[in-house]
Amino acid sequence: MNRILTTFVPILMSAVTGVACAAVTATSAAGLAPATSTPVSNAKVPAGWSANSTTARTASSASSRGGREELLGCLLTPTAEADIGSPVIGVLSRVLVERGDRVRKGQAIAQLMDDVERASADAASQRFENRAEIAAAKSAYEFAQKKADRARELVDKQFISPQALEQADSEAKVAAMRYAQAQEQRVVARQEMAVAKAQLGLRTISSPIAGVVVDRYMSAGERVEQKPILKVVQIDPLRVEVVAPANRFNTIRPGSSALVTPDLTGSTEHTARVVLVDPVIDAASNTFRVRLELPNPGYTVPSGLRCKIVFGT
Repeated sequence: MNRILTTFVPILMSAVTGVACAAVTATSAAGLAPATSTPVSNAKVPAGWSANSTTARTASSASSRGGREELLGCLLTPTAEADIGSPVIGVLSRVLVERGDRVRKGQAIAQLMDDVERASADAASQRFENRAEIAAAKSAYEFAQKKADRARELVDKQFISPQALEQADSEAKVAAMRYAQAQEQRVVARQEMAVAKAQLGLRTISSPIAGVVVDRYMSAGERVEQKPILKVVQIDPLRVEVVAPANRFNTIRPGSSALVTPDLTGSTEHTARVVLVDPVIDAASNTFRVRLELPNPGYTVPSGLRCKIVFGT
């Protein structure tokens, strides 16, 4: 008896299960929802999501692209950088600026010892200003010329011999040559003075650009040879470097404008102008480079920041 029950009980349970499944299928086919089904409106969503988050995000993205192109990353860099050294070897007398100071183009920023060069320039100036030699040569020439003229009159009246006239003419010619030589020496003295002043000027180190001192490498008393003294960067205007995808190549042209927003708290949009579009697309990354200039008259935007840029449609 136990053996019979063991054989038929599983068969009976399988049949009951099949009947139940058939009943559920029939109920679903009739359009009735199971009693245990959960309404869609009560379905759980992940924390932090709203029911319309995806829709709102898509709408926001679409509206942001309605009048502009998509955002691209960019980098703000200085327009120029200069490691400023000395064109001549010498000992640094003093440094006139510190790190963070603003400098003008041509402003003196360092000074080498210049005692010898200054004395040489003063001597050259004195030689140039000395007019006694040229004045004496001029007076001698004028006197010799008058003497020759009188001798010519006396020869006409036969008061002196022709040999005396020849001697007077020769003296006048020599005096004229000495006067011309004195004038040439004055020209040479002017050039020597210019050279001496130029050598003195090399002892004063000036900034070749207007910008900000970002590094100071040397101090007073150090010997200057090849090592730079200071580093100055120009940040007005700033340079904006962009790597753009290749599909934007025909939409970005030199002279067009773009809006740049630095990645800095409280920063606002600034207008920049495209100055360079690379004519070559990088095959590996399928991108090309764009360079813009961003006016920065008050140095309100620091260099080295990352930024976002929007090119006009």
